[in-house]
Amino acid sequence: MPLQLQFVTSAKRHVDLPTSPGEVAFVGRSNVGKSSLINALANRKQLAKVSNTPGRTQLLNIFQLPNGATVVDLPGYGYAKVPGREKAGWQRMIEDYLLDREALELVFVLVDGEIGPTKLDVQMLIWLRENGVPHTVVATKLDKVKPSKLATRKKELAKGAELDPGDVMWVSASKGTGIEELAKHVQMLLTV
Repeated sequence: MPLQLQFVTSAKRHVDLPTSPGEVAFVGRSNVGKSSLINALANRKQLAKVSNTPGRTQLLNIFQLPNGATVVDLPGYGYAKVPGREKAGWQRMIEDYLLDREALELVFVLVDGEIGPTKLDVQMLIWLRENGVPHTVVATKLDKVKPSKLATRKKELAKGAELDPGDVMWVSASKGTGIEELAKHVQMLLTV
């Protein structure tokens, strides 16, 4: 069953977001498919803005479930055609949010299933672990991985993220694979 998400607002600072009884966030490198995944979870095409140009999500975008719990789409890290100072501001925005947002239950770290984890993904995972931020790795773009290479890819990705293969959730926003399971996981976390 899709998540009944409604867009609420965007902000540059977590303190400007509305309060929430419970929240999950999606983070990942630019172009990993965060907005597409949120759209797939809600079974809506244009809920979160999707772009072919990396780095279009530049604010903390918050969506709300009927029970008041929230989902946040964070700016991507890595490649984006913006000035370095602006990119550095995103990093601080993301870190402040992840460390100080009281309602945050879990961070879903999106990793490109076809190529990841990249050096930036590994840095993010290390940072989350060092700061005690609860997180789960979600491998996106499952549809881009050839079926003959999937078992190997799952092992390689998990090893690169220093996880067991069973600890990584695999999804495809375009094909809908794994979306229902991820939506159920989000709903379980955000039952308030």
